[in-house]
Amino acid sequence: MSRPSLIDVDRDAIRANVAAVAAWVAPAQVCVVVKADGYGHGAVDAAGAALAGGASWLAVALAAEGAELRRLGVDAPIMLLSEPTHAELRLAAEHDLTPTLYTLDGVCSAASINPGWAVQVKVDTGMHRVGVAPADAVELVRSALAAGLRLVGTFTHLALADTPERPENQMQIDRYESVLADLDSAGIDPGLRHAANSAAALHLCPTRFDLVRIGLAAYGVPPSLHPSPIPLRPALRLRSRVSFINHVPVGEGVSYGWHYVANRPMRIAVVPLGYADGVPRNLGLRGAEVLLGGRRRPIVGAVTMDQLMVDVTDAETVSIGDEVVLLGDQGEERITASEWADRLGTISYEVLVGFGARVPRTYPA
Repeated sequence: MSRPSLIDVDRDAIRANVAAVAAWVAPAQVCVVVKADGYGHGAVDAAGAALAGGASWLAVALAAEGAELRRLGVDAPIMLLSEPTHAELRLAAEHDLTPTLYTLDGVCSAASINPGWAVQVKVDTGMHRVGVAPADAVELVRSALAAGLRLVGTFTHLALADTPERPENQMQIDRYESVLADLDSAGIDPGLRHAANSAAALHLCPTRFDLVRIGLAAYGVPPSLHPSPIPLRPALRLRSRVSFINHVPVGEGVSYGWHYVANRPMRIAVVPLGYADGVPRNLGLRGAEVLLGGRRRPIVGAVTMDQLMVDVTDAETVSIGDEVVLLGDQGEERITASEWADRLGTISYEVLVGFGARVPRTYPA
């Protein structure tokens, strides 16, 4: 019998989330980011649901990610969010992916590998990660066009969109619009103009331009502390079952290091999920809970590589085989990726992409 730990992915939730964003940002188009295996949801299923919801583009980080989508039958436009290496450019050309460029070396490589290639250019307006400097953008685009490449998009990325009230957002947009104006003065069509991620798409109307690139919102996770202006449904549910019930006497500890010590006789339910599966080791030391019997029950002690322990002392009945939900709904209760992130001092992205291949994905109809 296989281990009873699974991730259920609600493809209809992804479709509905994308459709809601598309309606909110219209007439701008929607690009859904499906890198990192669709933020842990499964890239090909996430892609299909996103396209069904109205997405016109998909985005990935690696040429290999885009190539895998092509091999699995996805034929929608797919852009690479960063400039590929020379070897990756060959793979991208083979699978009809749209590369992002921001260096002259990248332009030369792309033109030598695939003359006439449709490409996008990324401008660094303040993220200070990757991208061509605003002052150099027009010259880079001129070089790309002279080399025979076709410009189908010019974009930037906002560093502080999850705090939309920050003035730096407008600073970045001003810099981006200045580049667009320079391109216009040079008689160059920028192609699709885009700057907004999920948070900006929902909360910063001036950033929408021709297209928005959404990740978290597609998967039903609020991208900002501000309430979402549209309904979003979480698409991921992490569940398992009680595998063992233990009893701990007063004064004895639970798990490695005995960071949790029983102050009363306790009953502990063991759940076969651990940090090797993407459940952070410190989750039980930060007050996190699971859902068991429709009620919240605390994780106690450090999460181990393959298992975690739950305090069920106050539960009337708990049996081996009972369902345990770590993320998602059970009864009237819900635990979200945002809740985990808050407890761990991190972000929802890190939570979602942490679930490994040891936890099979299921896609209920």
